[in-house]
Amino acid sequence: MPMMCAVTFSPRGRLFYADPGQYSPKIGDKVLIPTDAGSEVAECIWAPQWVSEDIGGLPVLTGMAQAADLERHAVSRRRRAQARVAAKRLIREHELPMKVVGVDYIQADSMFTIYFSADHRIDFRALVRDLARTLAARIDLRQLSARDSARIQGGIGSCGRDLCCATFLTDFEPVTIRMAKDQDLPLNPMKISGACGRLMCCLRYEHPLYEQFKAEAPAVGARVRTPAGDGRVISHDVPRDQVTVKLDAGGERCSCSRASVCGSRKAYEAAHPGPDGPDGPDATPAGAAAAEAGSGTLTDIAAAPLTTRDPTTAAVAASPHNARTRRRLRRQAAHGQPDPDVPS
Repeated sequence: MPMMCAVTFSPRGRLFYADPGQYSPKIGDKVLIPTDAGSEVAECIWAPQWVSEDIGGLPVLTGMAQAADLERHAVSRRRRAQARVAAKRLIREHELPMKVVGVDYIQADSMFTIYFSADHRIDFRALVRDLARTLAARIDLRQLSARDSARIQGGIGSCGRDLCCATFLTDFEPVTIRMAKDQDLPLNPMKISGACGRLMCCLRYEHPLYEQFKAEAPAVGARVRTPAGDGRVISHDVPRDQVTVKLDAGGERCSCSRASVCGSRKAYEAAHPGPDGPDGPDATPAGAAAAEAGSGTLTDIAAAPLTTRDPTTAAVAASPHNARTRRRLRRQAAHGQPDPDVPS
């Protein structure tokens, strides 16, 4: 079983996972981790521990940080702070609509990488010349998107925790307004937007669960049978894995488990495969309905009309023109006229 630890380059920053190799750092220890610019000093956040799965491709720690490494790291921090102050001052002097987000410094190449955010493209050629002359180093300016800016700066989300992008997310998956609609969230930009001003990444976390629930549970408006009586589905409660049913008798509401909906539906279809099955074309779901009601489960009866003593409902269900017959029967019932076609 391999071992794994987690390190970070800045306090409360994004976590990076690494293979401790032959070292056993403790929480708070400074370690050396390989990067594209060489070995950098990082702080151990999670002590090495065994993992059940073989995770390949992790960088291996090159050692524990020594006094010379810590001094080099301190110099790099001071240089980055100087570059940030100089960049903000020169941006004000050039009156450029841009905001400094982060600064990286490669001591071996004497090169600064300054990350900034802006609403549109910026002509910063004069700014680069002034920065290079002020800092006496090479300058690389990179414009970031709103999500990347939030990842680098960090912050607290509406949930009260550190931003996902700044802690554990490795890449940004597409998030659409349809996901918020499927989860019945208010379409208020202030409530479904993150610190970056874009749709929150966490909208995608539970979206597959909502899709699976809607694919298996009876739709809103479907006729169902419950132990308390027959009714119609009026809403879904995905976190509780339940559906809310409005009963025909009295208009009361009850909550039923989605698992019982799916299980009873499959059992009913297995027992009554249809007109071509062993029950024949004259089979009726009355017996199965009684059994379902006695077992305390809920059944979707949209595909099978309810068996009732009301001759009007029976005639409507048996008529080949249900919509037209239903309207005619409503008019006759309102005027108190009997229907000669309804069996007595």
